[in-house]
Amino acid sequence: MASRRLRAFKRWMKSKGLEWSDALEFVDTPEEGVEVRALCQLKEGDVVAKMPKEACLTTKTSGARKIIEEAGLDGHLGLAFAIMYERSLDGDSPFAGYLQLLPHQECVPIVWTLDEVNELLCGTELHQTVQEDKALIYDDWKENILPLLDLAPLKLNPKFFGVEQYFAAKSLISSRSFEIDDYHGFGMVPLADLFNHKTGAEDVHFTAMSSNDESDTDVDGCNDDEGIVKEETLAQNSSIDMTVLNNGNCNVSDSDSSSVSDGDTSMLEMIMIKDVSSGTEVFNTYGLLGNAALLHRYGFTEQDNSYDIVNIDMELVLQWCTSVFSDRHSRARVSLWRKLGYSACGSQNSEYFEISFDGEPQIELLVLLHIMLLPDNAYHKLDLSVAGNCDESSGTTFLNGNIFPSKAFNMSKKSLLPKKVCDVLSSLADMRESLYGLKSIEDDIEALGRCSLVRERKLYHSLMLRINERKILQRLRNYASQPFKNKITNHSSPRKKLKRTTKKTS
Repeated sequence: MASRRLRAFKRWMKSKGLEWSDALEFVDTPEEGVEVRALCQLKEGDVVAKMPKEACLTTKTSGARKIIEEAGLDGHLGLAFAIMYERSLDGDSPFAGYLQLLPHQECVPIVWTLDEVNELLCGTELHQTVQEDKALIYDDWKENILPLLDLAPLKLNPKFFGVEQYFAAKSLISSRSFEIDDYHGFGMVPLADLFNHKTGAEDVHFTAMSSNDESDTDVDGCNDDEGIVKEETLAQNSSIDMTVLNNGNCNVSDSDSSSVSDGDTSMLEMIMIKDVSSGTEVFNTYGLLGNAALLHRYGFTEQDNSYDIVNIDMELVLQWCTSVFSDRHSRARVSLWRKLGYSACGSQNSEYFEISFDGEPQIELLVLLHIMLLPDNAYHKLDLSVAGNCDESSGTTFLNGNIFPSKAFNMSKKSLLPKKVCDVLSSLADMRESLYGLKSIEDDIEALGRCSLVRERKLYHSLMLRINERKILQRLRNYASQPFKNKITNHSSPRKKLKRTTKKTS
């Protein structure tokens, strides 16, 4: 039997013109919230839900539109204000039936306390990013929202527009917003945000008709303003028949499917991209994301996530180098590496190298380590040859049988993995792992086994993130210790990473 809040939400959806298939069942669970299941078999191409854009909570549909536009609150800042404003209206908001279904906030790290962030995320790919995000979000509130509370004509209730309420609204946007179109921008899309995520297992796809032309436009259910890469979705569905709403005895709830014609730019749709059996949960996919990105944006992790990565900071590489060589040596070798056209991820203010799920380092890191370890005479010859003896047709520089390719040219990894380089990789793995603190990975695994996902959600997912990252470092050590012939020799696996937030400079 549906919960009271689900029944209220369904009544609200009907009043706003949302349509959904009778084949969908909405289940209210204490552990995971609302999930969507199939009551009968769903077929690829079925349109199982339609949502009018006017029923979505955006800066254009909110009663706060005039305030938002006059204050110049763009993008997610404006959407956060719209959510706070509609919440301040309580039952008088036209979105009340939708808002009552949402949690006050999602359990994403930006709403954790600083003590929790420092304790639970220490050493992980999220630690610095979340610290910086919290500071930036607070600054946004202080500079843009707080001044509005002092404007008498607006009569905004501070109870609903405080910094905690702003962080709560930002957490909902992070985990639930969709890009609707150029006019609405990002918004909260009722019903579409009920479908849970499962990496690499998309069943249903969120699709919008473009307001600029007559072609379908796929849009992602997530945002990328918090230092996260906007990920590509798994499938494109521009040619699906949009009139298909029924499958066997499964009907659209209380709506005539013919009332929405092909090419209607006022509607958003959820379209099945593969068959789903009766009784199975129907998943959306927010992108091919590693656990750092999943926890950062959505507040959960997945076990053995093949899109996980670990970053080795350039700063850590230089720290190793200066412990063995001089500062001058380190700077000169990095300079030569850059002359060859190589670069790390991020920017020169925050550079890092990715270690993939299988423990394989970026070739850019291997090239840098190789150059760091060159004898002085070989280094000087290579430095001179960059300008004088470069084979421009192949983009390579030759020196004593070694090949140093310029950026974007392939290179044999075998030539970059002598024992000295492998030893450095092991040292870097140890240095990176030391950032997690004194507890071992075995301690973390034991703690995860004792942890309750329901009662200790933050601890559970932070442990999952840390354990998976440390397993990658173990694989990096194995990579460095095994004969090259047993190594993976290509980077065909996709790299889906968390962007490093660049620090502000004065």
